[in-house]
Amino acid sequence: MSYPRENASPASASPLAGITVIDLGQYIAGPGATMALAELGATVIKIEPLTGDQARHVGRYGEAMVRAYNRGKRSIALDLKSESGREIAWRLIAQCDVVVQNLRPGAVDKLGLGPAQVRARHPRVIYLSISGFGGGGPSSERSGYDIAAQAESGLMFVTGEADRPPQKVGVPIVDAAAADLGAQAILAALYGRECSGVGETLEVSLLETALHLQAATWCDYLGGGPEPTRIGHGQPHNAPAAEVVAQRWMASIVLSAYAEDHWKRFCRAVGREALVHDPRFCSNAQRVAHRAELRQVLDECLSAYTSEAAVALLSQHQIVAGAVRRYRDVLTNADVIASGILVEAASDDGGGYRALGLPYRLGDGRRPAPAAAPACGADGAELLAGLGYSPDEVAALREAGVVA
Repeated sequence: MSYPRENASPASASPLAGITVIDLGQYIAGPGATMALAELGATVIKIEPLTGDQARHVGRYGEAMVRAYNRGKRSIALDLKSESGREIAWRLIAQCDVVVQNLRPGAVDKLGLGPAQVRARHPRVIYLSISGFGGGGPSSERSGYDIAAQAESGLMFVTGEADRPPQKVGVPIVDAAAADLGAQAILAALYGRECSGVGETLEVSLLETALHLQAATWCDYLGGGPEPTRIGHGQPHNAPAAEVVAQRWMASIVLSAYAEDHWKRFCRAVGREALVHDPRFCSNAQRVAHRAELRQVLDECLSAYTSEAAVALLSQHQIVAGAVRRYRDVLTNADVIASGILVEAASDDGGGYRALGLPYRLGDGRRPAPAAAPACGADGAELLAGLGYSPDEVAALREAGVVA
């Protein structure tokens, strides 16, 4: 059953129109997965605690999480520890296609709303759980956060400078990737249900997601390669590859030209063709062996250029390069503007905020821009009315502290 928003954009009405999702998530991974479905047209009902998603209480960045990962949803705040609150949740679940949760391990089972319990009553429901470490190992009961998965997957160990401590990636990349993989799994299960008529129990873990993000590096190591470690910028087995080159005006670019043809083109582009035959740089293996000298040469070749000029020059010669930009500069980048990924999330009160839309487009239509993230419990009365509760019953639920 679908509960369409009155102000939903027609462009966002497909291809998941008619699909209803219950979001029991907190922070990023669970809410991010369900918001991807909302942007594809699904109706997403966010069931929050009476005090709201925990992200609403962790300062400025937490509020940014709410805005970023809850657009286009409807919110109802329930006391799921109460029998009446669980009854409301069950009525909502009875009308849904998908349930998503990333609460601490065991929490939904204690509430009687775990995957086995839900799917026993509603076999067509697709139920996704996102956990820190998966359900089968000794850490299955541990709470999991992005940073722990970065650490325990090896991702932190290979991030940073060689002579400095390990570093985390600058953003919660594992949480965000788990959200995308969760949405991908749900879409696959929805397609499978079209054939079987039966839902599925799905699980995504942050640990496995963090390993997945390093697939090529792990395949090299599993195939007998050396254990990877931190080298800062650059790649361990190719040069120049992902090299950061400092330039004037405190700017820099990143470039890759390790294929022999690309290296020759680079040398021609900067007027240093003799480098092609320099014994230190005449092959990828030699360039890797003499990486420090190579970086000095790259700096010398490009130091007179601004970032924009250097990128333009190298791009003309089909060499991969990009300017290292601050956030403020990204907003003025013509390619970012042309992509349309910056969308305006409108709210019912006429306000709104800028956010990032889906990183892909379906056909030639405009990129979906769902409504702004709802306030905690904003849609409770309307949702309860849709479930058959009378105004007096809704008032009694509020008086009893079951609904915020």
